[in-house]
Amino acid sequence: MTDPATSTSVRTSVESHIAQYDRLGDEPLSVTIANAVATVSGEEVTDLDPLHYAIDADALERLFEPRADGVRSAGQVRFQYNGCTVTVTADGEVRVAPSAID
Repeated sequence: MTDPATSTSVRTSVESHIAQYDRLGDEPLSVTIANAVATVSGEEVTDLDPLHYAIDADALERLFEPRADGVRSAGQVRFQYNGCTVTVTADGEVRVAPSAID
């Protein structure tokens, strides 16, 4: 499914939520992450903790932004945010799953 208001395509399963981030689009990666976490956690985006409490959001944006020689083709970052495990991959996938409870 593609959200016509943004350039982000979304698919959801029982265990996780996967959004495809458009690295060449105008929407910041942090917005895609927050929307995906809100979907998994069942909260409003405005009720989430600020992303920078979990990770340096500016560094994350820079890591996956286009470079002079093109876009990054490999790599991923995984972190915990708002009770979820978030994985961002170089191909633009943002995968969010509830964190395991010990």
